[in-house]
Amino acid sequence: MKRFVLIVLLVLFHANALANEIPRGSKVAFLGLGFVDLSTEGAYNGVREDETRRLALIEDLIEQRFRDEGMILMDLAPIAEKLANIKNPAKCYGCDVRMAKTLGADFVVVGAVHKVSNLIVQLQLFLTDVETGKIRNARAVDVRTNTDQSWTRGMLYILKTAFFKE
Repeated sequence: MKRFVLIVLLVLFHANALANEIPRGSKVAFLGLGFVDLSTEGAYNGVREDETRRLALIEDLIEQRFRDEGMILMDLAPIAEKLANIKNPAKCYGCDVRMAKTLGADFVVVGAVHKVSNLIVQLQLFLTDVETGKIRNARAVDVRTNTDQSWTRGMLYILKTAFFKE
């Protein structure tokens, strides 16, 4: 009996993992990552150049991984003006899905980086089904230290564990 229960659980786990896989050839609108600085440092000193560069670094990493997995990344030119007015596409009350629908995308990917301090940074990434408006894949991870390496490792972990099985 125990063996039967274990087999059923393994089958269900595997079916759930497959249900969240993103089909190759899917059209994906990656709208970028928002940066939310909750630290005292940000309140006093404003935007840091290294964090702006770091945000672009992990956005490039996300785009490349989706391409490597066989996704078609949508051209954002038709929505560029709207997107430029949005500070955090991960928290815009459904504007991400509406913009992706305009592009004809199957899925929309958005995320955010929340800087709590130079020691604590949280990375988030969400994939939403444009047709249903429901989040299919999501993950958040806290990293320690505010460096290229910690941000990159954190995002690679998110992509590996919640978006693309290796």
